[in-house]
Amino acid sequence: MAQNIYLYSLAVWMLFIFLAIINGTLRGLYTPYTGELLAHQISSVIFSTVIFVVTYVFLKYSDVSGTPVQFIYVGLMWLFLTISFEFLFGHFVIGHSWEHLLHDYNIFEGRIWLLVLIVTAISPWLANRVLS
Repeated sequence: MAQNIYLYSLAVWMLFIFLAIINGTLRGLYTPYTGELLAHQISSVIFSTVIFVVTYVFLKYSDVSGTPVQFIYVGLMWLFLTISFEFLFGHFVIGHSWEHLLHDYNIFEGRIWLLVLIVTAISPWLANRVLS
């Protein structure tokens, strides 16, 4: 079953890509009313919530089980995949500059993308713990 936890978790992470695109599209709808910074913050909180809820539902309704350490590894895998995707796809496919990509990491400017990354990393372990 150990291999299944990682394969299923990879599929869930790919679902996150689709949900992130939807989240970003919706952010474009309310950005004119909130401004870019607040829209970024709202979007980050919404997506963090979505990540945890999807993780929780996945673990609750699937037959995937594992040890707490395996769920920590899943979270670290998701974190690595997310950062890699963000920078590689963002730079080489979309064409964003490295400065543009790093901008969302500046918490001193009110950017809270790090919240999404933290939630991504801890959600598998935390959801498993809540369900145990």
